[in-house]
Amino acid sequence: MKLSERLERVISFVEPAESAADIGTDHGYVPLELVRRGMAGHALAMDVRPGPLSRARDHIAQAGLENQIETRLSDGLAKLSAGEADAVIISGMGGELTIWILAEGVHMWKTVRQWVLSPHSEVFKVRRFLWEYGFSIVREEMVLEDGKYYTILDVRPGNGEGIRKGEDETAGSKAMGSEAEAESLWGKREYYGEFLPSSGSPVFFQYLKEEERRLLELCGMLEAQAEHSLRAGKRLKETEQRLLWNREVQDEVQGNH
Repeated sequence: MKLSERLERVISFVEPAESAADIGTDHGYVPLELVRRGMAGHALAMDVRPGPLSRARDHIAQAGLENQIETRLSDGLAKLSAGEADAVIISGMGGELTIWILAEGVHMWKTVRQWVLSPHSEVFKVRRFLWEYGFSIVREEMVLEDGKYYTILDVRPGNGEGIRKGEDETAGSKAMGSEAEAESLWGKREYYGEFLPSSGSPVFFQYLKEEERRLLELCGMLEAQAEHSLRAGKRLKETEQRLLWNREVQDEVQGNH
């Protein structure tokens, strides 16, 4: 079957595993290809909706892979037991839902070797959650498909302590000279990640340019409202900060290109 570029990239992130679980599997294409390509010996296609799961089951049967791919009706990771999957893929949903699935699936945190995440929105919230709960993001890429930008994250289990807490944060603040500078660095990392700025990716640079235009337009609208609204004034300051980070990251991308 011909997969979208986004799904191909998601699949490429998955390291060889004995068993992989695809959460929100929809048509079941990801587990099908993982097994078909020999990247997983066994896979679980999981979805909260019976309709998509039925379609996935049909596709699995057509491929003759019923003995290697199991379909399971599940709300997130609820019906997945610790040790059942080495790799877990969560893609095709918003950032808030991705975070909810991870938080509700805490019973899986110690046994999953790799998480491949591709939230459709609010990626910065997902990064913040991962860092605060001790996960490690080891790789990121961005793809453009049908006019929308998708970020894919390769995530590994951490040591259980978030890097924004304790000694790491204190040391970072001292090294940069002030708590405000440290917070600015964390803000940039949350919105743009640690790897995309140094990747030299033309897709990421295009995303930054388009975001810069949107932020400039928003600043213009908020400036007109800020004189009469404290809320608009606060949003204006936040947007101006985002614009500053955006331009700093653009410079970093160009410097690494």
